[in-house]
Amino acid sequence: MIKLDQFLKLLGIASTGGQAKLMIIDGNVKVNGTVETRRGRKLVETDTVTVAGKTVAVGDVVQ
Repeated sequence: MIKLDQFLKLLGIASTGGQAKLMIIDGNVKVNGTVETRRGRKLVETDTVTVAGKTVAVGDVVQ
């Protein structure tokens, strides 16, 4: 498992934890098609994350 804010940093979408937090709080991130505002949301391999129209499967990045 990985937290949503850590996942955004891992992907390079956010350069810092603070930037990731703002993206999430502003409603710019979807998990499994639903807006997620909890930066500590724990992701599992079957989740998908969408930011700026780009969707990434967590299992493709974290194993």
